[in-house]
Amino acid sequence: MNDNKNDELAIIKTTQGEMILEFWPEVAPITVANFKKLAREGFYDGTAFHRIVKDFMIQGGDPLSKTDDPYVGTGGPGYKIKAEFNDKSHVRGVISMARSQDPNSAGSQFFICLADATFLDRQYTAFGRLIDGDDVLGRIGDRPTTAGSGGEKSKPTVRVAVESIRIASRE
Repeated sequence: MNDNKNDELAIIKTTQGEMILEFWPEVAPITVANFKKLAREGFYDGTAFHRIVKDFMIQGGDPLSKTDDPYVGTGGPGYKIKAEFNDKSHVRGVISMARSQDPNSAGSQFFICLADATFLDRQYTAFGRLIDGDDVLGRIGDRPTTAGSGGEKSKPTVRVAVESIRIASRE
């Protein structure tokens, strides 16, 4: 199976509905292959969108979000992948890898933009975009939040679970 062909989609099933994403393997082959691998292993199943910043982005992919771990936001798959900064713009519906200050620190956490966030361009690895489920993205982005452990008003007051992420063939 060639993970760098653009014939597959990600179906993200959440408690708010489904979102379907297409990948950009031509600009982020390592990132796309990593996301597909984790999805196929069931890594994301049972996680949550643990960080929601209104009019900016929703963030998920932390295995620590499966429980109410106080360190949620710091978890990953146990390894890091190399950044693949590219010319794709961070606009509503774009999926990109979350990371720490180290550009090569992404692992499993990702975010989906709720609005134009072009200030992130060429600093975060954009690797796909939403092609269906914009209403679901909007519902998740509108969830009420409270201050998290770091003080940012981004912790959802009601859990938004990722029931599953499945990789499917484009029809």
